[in-house]
Amino acid sequence: MQNKKHLFDLSEGITYLNGAYMSPQLKSVTKIGLQSVQRKARPNEVLPEDFFNQKEILKQRFATLIDAPDYKNVAIIPSVSYGIANAANNVPIKKGDEIILVDEQFPSNVYIWQEVAKKNNAIIKIVYPPKSFENRGKVWNENILKAISINTAVIALPHVHWADGTLFDLKAIREKTKAVDAMLVIDGTQSVGALPFSVQNLEPDALVCGGYKWLLGPYSIGMAYYSDAFNNGTPIEHNWMNRHNSEDFSGLTNYEDRYKEKAARYSVGESSNFVLTPMMNKAIEQLIEWQPENIQEYGKSISKNAIQKLKTLGCFIEDDNYRAHHLFGIYLPKNINLEDLKATLKKEQIFVSYRGNAIRISCNVYNTEEDFEKLVNCFSK
Repeated sequence: MQNKKHLFDLSEGITYLNGAYMSPQLKSVTKIGLQSVQRKARPNEVLPEDFFNQKEILKQRFATLIDAPDYKNVAIIPSVSYGIANAANNVPIKKGDEIILVDEQFPSNVYIWQEVAKKNNAIIKIVYPPKSFENRGKVWNENILKAISINTAVIALPHVHWADGTLFDLKAIREKTKAVDAMLVIDGTQSVGALPFSVQNLEPDALVCGGYKWLLGPYSIGMAYYSDAFNNGTPIEHNWMNRHNSEDFSGLTNYEDRYKEKAARYSVGESSNFVLTPMMNKAIEQLIEWQPENIQEYGKSISKNAIQKLKTLGCFIEDDNYRAHHLFGIYLPKNINLEDLKATLKKEQIFVSYRGNAIRISCNVYNTEEDFEKLVNCFSK
């Protein structure tokens, strides 16, 4: 994988190590967006079949990206909270059941579970990392596996933690959930697109992804996978497009009880969005060409020297085996003042995020090894 900065709309003179906040946009995606906005000026050219064609292509491409055998298990969503709610409201939960979450997850994969637990008199169980940095990722994963029991109804967690990139062993977690007949709901927003993900290998019950980060798409559109376990569920909204035979515009008032196949019922209303859907389509097409494993390896190659230097300065960064290479957290030693460091990074126009006690670094194919050298120099100062 070679550097691809020239394909993105990125401001000159900045060092952008903040893709986990929001990705810069591919020039090709911007072009599609502008063309799509202009298209609305000529509504006579928008045909009934246009309400369905692009969205079906988008679902097929996302299925390819995540190695899902049937694209009909894919839905188009406006946000992570929407996609998680569709899953949460259809997970069988009874009084006394446990819903397992990991510490300091992103709120969109927390609030709905709190609501479901309250409604069903279930219990929210939080799995915390160890207090010590020693073997932190390893022990955290062990704690998760220990927490899953016959009382577990569902575990909802990300593939990598949004604050510091801690990598969770979804394969082992899936095996444990199967053993106790629990469901697995994954927030892939901070991983899918930059980290390989295989539905066929991991067999999640649901996977939900915001589109504007590692999928390189626009804001307010995302993608979700729902396994066959959700085929007869009730969606959080009821729109005409998701019903059987909705392509027949002349027969829409012949109200239909039947939904389209599988996950189609969970797509948001107006999912054929004539601006966002083509943009998302183009972005995922590019990711399929690049392949997430190549993006992951690229991030590793450009950051490895800098990470070693930061560790020499006394910073804690998770062991390679328990973190992602496109997103990782830096925990400072006592001799480095955070506020001084923030001021230096700002002066040098280096963009990162601050999440909890971690400085979150998130790179992609538009970054270089030189970007990381600039970052390390700020720590050295």
